[in-house]
Amino acid sequence: MFKKTIGLALASVLAIGLLTACGSTGNSGTQASGQAESGAGDASLKQVTMILDWTPNTNHTGIYVAKELGYYEEAGLDVSIELPSDGTGTQLVGAGKGDFGIGNTEDVINAISLDDPMPVESVAAIIQHNTSGFVSLKEDGIESPADWEGKTYGGYGGSTEEKIVRTIAENNGVDPDSIKFVTLGDSDTLTSLKKDIDFIWVFEAAELISLDNQGVEYNYLPVREYGEAFDYYTPCLIANTKMAEKDPEMVNAFVNATAKGYEYAIENPEEAAKILLEAEPELDEYIVTEGQKYLSERYALDAPQWGYQDAAVWQRYADFLYQNALIENEVDVNTAFTNEYLPES
Repeated sequence: MFKKTIGLALASVLAIGLLTACGSTGNSGTQASGQAESGAGDASLKQVTMILDWTPNTNHTGIYVAKELGYYEEAGLDVSIELPSDGTGTQLVGAGKGDFGIGNTEDVINAISLDDPMPVESVAAIIQHNTSGFVSLKEDGIESPADWEGKTYGGYGGSTEEKIVRTIAENNGVDPDSIKFVTLGDSDTLTSLKKDIDFIWVFEAAELISLDNQGVEYNYLPVREYGEAFDYYTPCLIANTKMAEKDPEMVNAFVNATAKGYEYAIENPEEAAKILLEAEPELDEYIVTEGQKYLSERYALDAPQWGYQDAAVWQRYADFLYQNALIENEVDVNTAFTNEYLPES
């Protein structure tokens, strides 16, 4: 289940091909299974829908903390945490089927680059740096991208994903056409690497922790180290801009309460992990606990506060996508994100 969850999450992060935004405001997600019910049914609280990018994980802990510890209720909000049932979080929020969601730099840039742009923007960076990269078994001797010549890459079928791999290979003297690209199914990372896959794109706070727990010796190449453009925000907290224009006070309240949740997770990683596990007991306790410790040190790393976003990060990745024909229209990155709703630092 772990590999399937992470693999499908990565597919949503890397794949291109957003749905056309359409439809009316409504509840199209599936409620997360074990979420806290504080404030539920209280008519004095404003109803808010929060759509995740995939199944709950430590990227989302601050949201669960804010709900469980009453931060949303204190802000006058009754927040429903839902899973995406018929699209990505970005697509659903852009279609008006959720107020907030979990997205990433690529999703948002794609959404606003359409001929008919989606009404979405990022209102906070959940993690400051890209915590993903390429893993291989140590015995295979892949110590840098220069060793990718003639190797087999196991991925998730995204055009952007393949372009990034090809770009890194070419920048390191490797003919990208020598790399065999294979779309992975539901097999986990270790099973794939022991068969006919040489390297795979994984998340540090999940799959690397799983490999460590299994005693696997591996080599790991963080994608952020092989091009400034690749150190993009993934994930980020997004909002429907039409909703934000109508009710900026609610957006401010939600973002501030969410920031408080992530700040709690930064200061109390083990307690925050317990909150997530209590809400979602089907998750792997070891991976959640260790992953929370790992991410709690990285949520606000190198930033003045949790959630802060740098225009240069957005611009570098937008330029990469446009220059490689991964989006048809250039975008003004100042419409892709805002820091205006973050708490005063």
